[in-house]
Amino acid sequence: MPGFPTGAMPMVGSGGTRKPGRKEPAVVALGGGHGLYASLSALRLLTGDLTAVVTVADDGGSSGKVRQELDVLPPGDLRMALAALCDDTDWGRTWRDVMQHRFRSRPGSDATLDNHALGNLLIVALWELLDNPVDGLRWAGALLGARGQVLPMASVPLTIEGDVRRPDGGVDVVRGQSRLAVAGTLDAVRLDPPDAPACREALEAIDLADWVILGPGSWYTSVLPHLLLPELREALCATTAKRLVTMNLGTSTKETRGLTAADHLAVLRHCAPDFRVNAVLVDPTSVDDADALRAEAAGLGAEVFFGRVGASGGAPVHDHVRLATAYHDIFGGS
Repeated sequence: MPGFPTGAMPMVGSGGTRKPGRKEPAVVALGGGHGLYASLSALRLLTGDLTAVVTVADDGGSSGKVRQELDVLPPGDLRMALAALCDDTDWGRTWRDVMQHRFRSRPGSDATLDNHALGNLLIVALWELLDNPVDGLRWAGALLGARGQVLPMASVPLTIEGDVRRPDGGVDVVRGQSRLAVAGTLDAVRLDPPDAPACREALEAIDLADWVILGPGSWYTSVLPHLLLPELREALCATTAKRLVTMNLGTSTKETRGLTAADHLAVLRHCAPDFRVNAVLVDPTSVDDADALRAEAAGLGAEVFFGRVGASGGAPVHDHVRLATAYHDIFGGS
């Protein structure tokens, strides 16, 4: 394409290519939004052989508008993953802030750009120029000096549909990630289309990984979708990589109200009975019944690791340095 050298593809991290004698572990982290941002911010301190596999079902805010108007993958969660992996230099931090910058329209205007993240528009521009979502994300990653690569979980946009439990015991069917996130307690979620093709490069990265990490994040709308997509679920079940589930710091979000930490693992087991786990990382302050959690983890084949990974101040936010330390200890001891 004009302006892009033919055959020249920027190198971003090592992107899941296994190298003889490699010291850094090859890690694939799956999720979306702020949860994936937290795990990537920690993992980038441990390895450059890092791949983010990101949900593509967002239909709200800037991403939703771009998705609807331009018929593309929603770029927002992909943008956040790129920002988490940016190079820790003035160049990287500046471009991270540029990617995350949101426009604010003046009162009384038509508000065409209001609340749009510049990074969303930049990513879509690269997609239109290159006609390839993966190539576009690699060029965006090169601009940021990203430590690793970012990939969509599917090659087409997805829609999440869920069953929302009413106070009277009935169930409402709600479509759309943005609506489901605030609709109430979820009993089940589904993807539309249910058999969408997974991103080929994501499947390859999972196959070559040493560790695969699922979570933290919105359990039904950011974590579970990776196990609902048939090709991706098969890859996660078949890989020789060790699998780690990072639990959320809070269990009282609208979509998981009433669920314990053990219940969160039960949801994964119910969704993908063949999915096995080696390790579960949980902050002890977020668990009321440690024995129940261990029992549910054992059903997945996992050992539970307790570690203080929350940020100081009481808010349910992961501290990326504490999380990196916990990951390092688990990687080294398993």
